[in-house]
Amino acid sequence: MRFKRIGLLILATLFVGIALAVMIVPKQVDQSFNQRSNVTPLPVSSEAAQLHRNLFVADLHADALLWQRDLLEQHNYGHVDLPRLQAGNMALQVFSVVTKAPRALNYDRNDANSDLVTPLALVQLWPVATWSSLKSRALHQAEKLHEFSARSQSQLVLIKTKSDLAAFIEQRKSAPNLVAGLLAMEGMHPLEGKLENLDEFFNAGFRMLAPMHFFDNELGGSAHGVSKAGLTDFGSNVIKRMDDLGLVVDVAHASPKMIDDILRLATKPIVASHTGVKGTCDSPRNLSDERLLGIAATGGVVGIGLWDGAVCGDDVQATVKAMRYTANLIGVEHVGLGSDFDGAIRAPIDASGMAQITQALMEGGFTSEAIYKIMGGNVLRVLQEVLPEK
Repeated sequence: MRFKRIGLLILATLFVGIALAVMIVPKQVDQSFNQRSNVTPLPVSSEAAQLHRNLFVADLHADALLWQRDLLEQHNYGHVDLPRLQAGNMALQVFSVVTKAPRALNYDRNDANSDLVTPLALVQLWPVATWSSLKSRALHQAEKLHEFSARSQSQLVLIKTKSDLAAFIEQRKSAPNLVAGLLAMEGMHPLEGKLENLDEFFNAGFRMLAPMHFFDNELGGSAHGVSKAGLTDFGSNVIKRMDDLGLVVDVAHASPKMIDDILRLATKPIVASHTGVKGTCDSPRNLSDERLLGIAATGGVVGIGLWDGAVCGDDVQATVKAMRYTANLIGVEHVGLGSDFDGAIRAPIDASGMAQITQALMEGGFTSEAIYKIMGGNVLRVLQEVLPEK
């Protein structure tokens, strides 16, 4: 009987330990990975605040679905939730799903032999299928976004078609707190090498997909992978099918050879959702002038990031410096914002601070018309051209 009691005590202790880990560890990991840089907030003038209120603000990349955070509640950590999106006058946020990330996670060379997302899925109690299936992880995060939208009392509206987008724009004229969400994928390894899975992801609501993340996959080479290769035959078939379906192609994290291959296939505007440019920050992560010109030639948009690895600086002025360089090279019509919020970065602002970017753009000599385009008008144009009709 004594040994039985000891056994029960051990089991109870183990259960309590697991419960505490599930409650505490995900928040601690979120807080440690998604931080604010220690810079003084840029004061926003009344003129900039007024201009910002009249903008259609769109951000091309956030990884908030990866974390165990109720996006309908306001938090004092991380970068994105609905109240902060509303406070920042964000009209449209692209929510990207991350399904695998190698342990090394550097900009130079990563293989696919390790994964940081698996332990995160375990401690956050994701469904058992997600522990081993990248496809299941992508679909689980898609379900999370749909669930947030369903509970938001129509404050978070998911955009899947041109008709959805047009209706949202009309609604927002009388309800400026509405926020649109667009579902994206960072790295198409969840296809698991099967073209038919692309249609399943389309049916799940995905509308922007990046072939690559930090390692090579069946579609070709990552800028941070081993091979640095271009598109495979499978990758070319995926890009062509995306074109048929009305999916936005995102070349963020793709190798230079892969970007060139995608540019040769492109019949619609493509985007680089979150990046920097070599002209202001010479990093393997960032785009050369040649690739910037190629993206612009498709009518696409380059989303400039909000972290040091992309812009070589910790403040919004570094982001605006990269935007100025890009605008001077390829035209203001092809510049956008790709924050990488909640992507394991230190950002100078969270979603509530978007007006600081408007202020910095004004101080950088951009006109009101140019600021409208950069802060979201260009993204809006691409979505109106590429998304399926209905």
